Amino acid sequence: MTKIWISNAGEEKAAKSIDESLRKLQTEYIDLLLIHQAYGDVFGTWRAMEKAYRAGKVRAIGVSNFQAGRFFDFAHYVELKPMVNQLECNTLSQQTGIEPIHGEFGTKMMAWYPLGGQGTDGIVKSELLATIGAKYGKTAAQIALRWLTQRGIVAIPKSSHKERMAQNIDIFDFSLTDEEMAQIAAMNQHDAGTRNFGDPQFVKYLIQNYG
Repeated sequence: MTKIWISNAGEEKAAKSIDESLRKLQTEYIDLLLIHQAYGDVFGTWRAMEKAYRAGKVRAIGVSNFQAGRFFDFAHYVELKPMVNQLECNTLSQQTGIEPIHGEFGTKMMAWYPLGGQGTDGIVKSELLATIGAKYGKTAAQIALRWLTQRGIVAIPKSSHKERMAQNIDIFDFSLTDEEMAQIAAMNQHDAGTRNFGDPQFVKYLIQNYG
């Protein structure tokens, strides 16, 4: 998976960026290509991505950090609908509000920070998740990942430790009950994530530094 940043927004720049990524990755195709942020000439970028998809350079195309209103506007007007929207999503930031909109366009959600951000202990040290995990012989982190998976969300946690990588994969030999799913849903603290991608100051920062 790779992404197109704001500095490469627009059809011509994005097309060059895709070819450059293929060269750097030394591969004939990219499994998943995303627009990193919802700013700049995203429609021009998408046209380049659609062409790359049809040419077989990319297997799937999508967006990242497109919150509900921006996602609907974008998906409504493009020809090929986003196959993925990558958002901050975990047991504390559950992104339930955008799910019906994703459903309208057949878009899958992919979670970044599926176990919370750096320094966040609310998930991996959760007493509720640990208690549920004890029932299945799993860690709190494994329960959090299983909860996302049962919601139909793609969760790819980041880790450099082989043991944790193995644990993160070992979540498909059990299922959480409806009651447990509901208990975990009650952990939600900020449904649309901890970062406001619609904040004008944040957008200004992105454009001035990376546009």
